[in-house]
Amino acid sequence: MEPALAAALRTAGSAPTEDAWNSQSSFPAGAAYRPDPVEDDKLARILEAARLAPTACNRQPFRVLVVRTRGRELELRRIYDKPWFVAAPLVIGACSLPGHGWSRRDGKSYADVDVAIAMDHLILAATNEGLGTCWIAAFDPSAARQVLGLPSDVEPIALTPLGHPAERPQAPGRRGLVDLVFYERWGNRQAPG
Repeated sequence: MEPALAAALRTAGSAPTEDAWNSQSSFPAGAAYRPDPVEDDKLARILEAARLAPTACNRQPFRVLVVRTRGRELELRRIYDKPWFVAAPLVIGACSLPGHGWSRRDGKSYADVDVAIAMDHLILAATNEGLGTCWIAAFDPSAARQVLGLPSDVEPIALTPLGHPAERPQAPGRRGLVDLVFYERWGNRQAPG
């Protein structure tokens, strides 16, 4: 497990279990949720994990929205039109503050990267708490702006339902390290040593 993540979650009140780490942290799309509310203490630990996520130059150019789905199902489905998206009691939105992020010398802004790191920490913490999530990027950003009341200088980056799983989902398949890792130079799959 990534030491920084484990330390952040310990600080937030709970360290990830091996089960949480091995679950690949995300429900497959369409997973079912129970309507039970997310406990306040669990939500606080999950949000704290996002707050503690490392960001470029510690600028924290992100904001997290916690949206209760009950009574807002039709409105929220304008953002992402899948019934399971609003089946969980909460939807979490991770937004970028593009003007506040650090930029590399070639002008590349890291605000979206920082949002992704915070969202990843949030999702891993949720999994550690026994809750289900599903990273969603294929949403309608215009609808998200309207429904969530986002100002013009805030960009929605990712969403996830957050709730108790109705069943334990199968972890999605992942490519092996041999397909994903190069050593020393691009294309070199031979590990040193």
